[in-house]
Amino acid sequence: MRITFAAAALTLMVGVLAGAEAAQRGQAPQPARAVAPIDLTGYWVSVVSEDWRHRMATSRKGDYESLPLNAEGRRIADMWDLAKDNAAGVQCKAFGIGGIMRQPGRLHITWQDDNTLKVDFDAGRQTRLLHFDKSKQPASGDAEKTWQGLSIAEWERPPLERGGPPARAQIGNNSGPIAPGGGGRGQRGGPPPPSSIMQGGSLKVVTTHFREGYLRKNGVPYSENASITEYFNRLPPHPNGDNWLLVVTIIDDPKYLTQPFYTSTQFKLEPGGSKWNPTPCRTAPPPDAPR
Repeated sequence: MRITFAAAALTLMVGVLAGAEAAQRGQAPQPARAVAPIDLTGYWVSVVSEDWRHRMATSRKGDYESLPLNAEGRRIADMWDLAKDNAAGVQCKAFGIGGIMRQPGRLHITWQDDNTLKVDFDAGRQTRLLHFDKSKQPASGDAEKTWQGLSIAEWERPPLERGGPPARAQIGNNSGPIAPGGGGRGQRGGPPPPSSIMQGGSLKVVTTHFREGYLRKNGVPYSENASITEYFNRLPPHPNGDNWLLVVTIIDDPKYLTQPFYTSTQFKLEPGGSKWNPTPCRTAPPPDAPR
């Protein structure tokens, strides 16, 4: 029997209202898994159709194209030394929360429990836990900070529908629409049209309590006090049968950036995990580095 989009939406609305009514009656609300408007589980491969030279290779030191760095951000980036990072045991600085979604590779998303999504990355062998239980937040300054930090998640309508990331936002020194296929201003090769992210549901994730790291492999910094917000959107199926995941990321870091930095990163669903290949944190030397 075919289930229409309207019927699915009605089912979701009933579930959400039931959860709200239960909470008002003093009952525990339904778990996040039960009221999920979209299915994010599975193996997803990143599709790098923009920012190729920054994501697939290590850019030269001092290459800040499309990044809204302030003077302090440029100063720190100009001090980058890959050999020193490796010697200090901080090879994962480019694989932390501020840069991991832009690493080429695969995600494996599963439910760890009914209120926690688990996201494994083969790049850097990193793992993120997205907690729907807001009580997971640590006491201020007590817990040790990690590369991936503490992520608190909630289901909501797609960001463009509810006044989240704007349809037109400043990216570096340029502006352009946030849409599939876009990273910075790049809009090449996106699957469905931009209006598709208005449909279905969205997962909003706010991450705190992370270690400082790199926005790009060539030492462009973000601080541990940055604000990092993401919106995960599963797009409507493409006519050819492909399924796409679009992740819009907003990094606001007054310490190193002159304005919020937006990226949109896309992934395609794979039939299974046969190509899953976890590798440790490793950054290749830039093209001008001594061999």
